[in-house]
Amino acid sequence: MKKATKRIAVSLLMSAMIGASSAQAAAWSKDALRGENGQTLTEMTTLAGNGGLGSADGAGVSASFRMPGGITVLKDGTVLVSDSRNQRIRKLSQGTVGTFAGAVYKQDDKGFPVGALLDGKSDSSLFNEPQGLAADANGNVYVADSGNHAIRKIDTAGQVSTVAGSGLLGRKDGKGKDALFYRPTDVAVAADGTLYVADSLNHAIRSISPSGEVKTLNALSTRVVELFPGQVSPAGDFADGDLTSAKFNEPTALVLDAKGNLFVSDSGNQRIRYIDLQQGKVTTLAGGGQAAANKELHVPGGFADGSAPEARFNFPMGLALTEEGGLVIADSQNHAVRYMLDGQVSTIAGTSDRQTGNADGIEGSAALHRPMDVAVRADGSILVADAYNNKLREVSLYRLPDHLPKDGAVNVVVDRQQIAFEAPPEIVNGRAMVPIRTITEALGYQVTFDDVTRAVQLAKDGETIELYIGKTGIKRIVPGKEAAVKPTDVEPYISQNLTFVPVRFFAEEIGMDVQWNEGTRTAILRSKTKFSK
Repeated sequence: MKKATKRIAVSLLMSAMIGASSAQAAAWSKDALRGENGQTLTEMTTLAGNGGLGSADGAGVSASFRMPGGITVLKDGTVLVSDSRNQRIRKLSQGTVGTFAGAVYKQDDKGFPVGALLDGKSDSSLFNEPQGLAADANGNVYVADSGNHAIRKIDTAGQVSTVAGSGLLGRKDGKGKDALFYRPTDVAVAADGTLYVADSLNHAIRSISPSGEVKTLNALSTRVVELFPGQVSPAGDFADGDLTSAKFNEPTALVLDAKGNLFVSDSGNQRIRYIDLQQGKVTTLAGGGQAAANKELHVPGGFADGSAPEARFNFPMGLALTEEGGLVIADSQNHAVRYMLDGQVSTIAGTSDRQTGNADGIEGSAALHRPMDVAVRADGSILVADAYNNKLREVSLYRLPDHLPKDGAVNVVVDRQQIAFEAPPEIVNGRAMVPIRTITEALGYQVTFDDVTRAVQLAKDGETIELYIGKTGIKRIVPGKEAAVKPTDVEPYISQNLTFVPVRFFAEEIGMDVQWNEGTRTAILRSKTKFSK
């Protein structure tokens, strides 16, 4: 199949599977502001967690977590977080973090809470490294209790029970506690009450009927990998096709679409798969690669945005669907949040070098460390369980200020604040030129003018940016470092007794992101990061 045909096929397949109309996709496109390279403009902030290991309840960033691993949002807007190493399910409601279920009965020699399996009232029940969460239409919450190799339920009365699994690892179908799992990491609940489980280290997708019968849906892997000479380990495998013969490699996340079919993060295969439960078929939507048959546990990870078949991931985990028909992906070992819409994959949060970090900011500069799950709130914002940063983050679409003039004049916005100039900005040779004093004062710079060199000097925190009236070029002067003039394609000038400079070159030189939105004729200047630790 030709690449273009393949891209169209994936786009049509996604729309058909999710049940999204073209009007929904168009609405998303309308709401999302695009950068000059087509990148969706977003910003990430921290909702809760101070970054340290702990179990403190409290408001927002005063609270603490130990590796938050799963998220779901209840109908009333309450956010539930599986705080995996605290052995609890936490909740975020009206900006305050509390405990929803789970207790600690002892600590290990490092002071970490020890997990166990105990049913009962929510405040005295015990969990063991809980991961994925899902809620049904009645408000009951299901937990992939990974370290207990079990699926648990928290009902609306606050009672915790075990739906399936006994606390022992294994691989066995059966009813309730007779069934065995091996590190289940996610659970999804269908409208009829059927549960679907990503039984990660069994490389299996399991179902649990409303009566408690556990069934394995796909073929189990028989692949074995030699980790070291003489030491072998069972491993997952890959096969699309009929569900009964399809194979997976450490599936870690599930989400049901409007048709009752499953998206799967097939983490060890570095793919996003789709299970059409009605047709009994498994297909690959995005990602690819191949593991060396007897040498590698997993397909080697990679990173690439673009068409879904050519996109690459590095252990993708948590999944969530948006109202617009897109799939949000926690790309854990790329330390990024990815978005798949209409057969295209893009990165909406995470640094361009795919390195770990801890910074709030815009799409290419926000930094995460092993995001493990995602969820979508009613307002469309995306929640991220940033596991190794011990934080709950939020990714929102960047939006321009309301009521920007639509008179054809050039607007300039710094972050979300429109700048009012003493004279209108102008377009010269395709560049937005602005009165220098207003923009620099808005950014905290002091302006001076050197009559001899006819240089405009902009100073802040010991650094100086220098531009030249009637000449192209810009120079950044830092004490102790040799300064060189960088080329520009437009020169500052004086008009109406005001000095006009090219806003892009100045803003980029001081480290801001600059975008031009033709629809509103707006130059958008954004701080790349809000804070970092």
